[in-house]
Amino acid sequence: MKLPVALALLTFALPLAAATKTASLAAAPAPISVMVLGAYHFGNPGQDVNNMKVDSVLTPQRQAELAAVAKAIAAFKPTRVMVEMQSKAADLSLTSYAKFTPADLATDANEITQIGFRIARLTGASVHGIDEQPGEGEPDYFPYDKLQDAAAKFHQQAQFDSANADIGPWLKNFEAAQKTHSVAQMLTMINTPGNAVVNMDFYYAMLAIGDNDAQPGADLNAMWYLRNAKIFGKLMHASQPGDRVLVVYGSGHSFWLRHFAQLTPGYRLVEVLPYLKQAKVGSGAQSR
Repeated sequence: MKLPVALALLTFALPLAAATKTASLAAAPAPISVMVLGAYHFGNPGQDVNNMKVDSVLTPQRQAELAAVAKAIAAFKPTRVMVEMQSKAADLSLTSYAKFTPADLATDANEITQIGFRIARLTGASVHGIDEQPGEGEPDYFPYDKLQDAAAKFHQQAQFDSANADIGPWLKNFEAAQKTHSVAQMLTMINTPGNAVVNMDFYYAMLAIGDNDAQPGADLNAMWYLRNAKIFGKLMHASQPGDRVLVVYGSGHSFWLRHFAQLTPGYRLVEVLPYLKQAKVGSGAQSR
């Protein structure tokens, strides 16, 4: 029995389309997996709008906890570790990591060393500095002073203070939790989506600061987005298909870095919380 021409063509086209799709999938580059580990500042640099006092991570107990975190995150098998440092190298490699030795863990409290460098040494991953800061003549990526000035000028101080209200108490609670929580548990707290430090409530509340012509709240949001977009752009430049990238960055950047990893074609976000939950010190539980 002869098939109608249209049906015959369709019958021929279906397996051809399937074969074309299969070939297309086979030719597609492997996705780049990105895990974002938001960190708090171990060394108390005091450079944020809201700061807290962090207990020393150089004690034997904290070092054991950090070793447990590194072992747990190493199960992700990162091929690259990207940190909050600037690099002028073409591949964004860091001379500071080239000079790193395990002995530095006893003296350098910075989270880049304690987490980023430690995990890179454990896994053999390369290390890259992807931070973005304004150069000479470039705009401020966080024009907070202009926001404060506008709040006073336009009688919006109450609204400005309200937007900041949740952050301080959350940080105080986080600071107090150090007495009973391990580093892994603290990192779990700060990497849990929706908390006052990583959500966008502060930024979006600031959109209303100013008037129709002067909109410093919108400017601050735009510049904060720009900085994080450039950070992720550097991650893209330093990555190759199939890479497994661990990003160790200040937790305030987590929202946008996670956003880019989730929505950028060719990238996929790997959640960090299941890995942190596996961080155990010796045979005991995480609690101190």
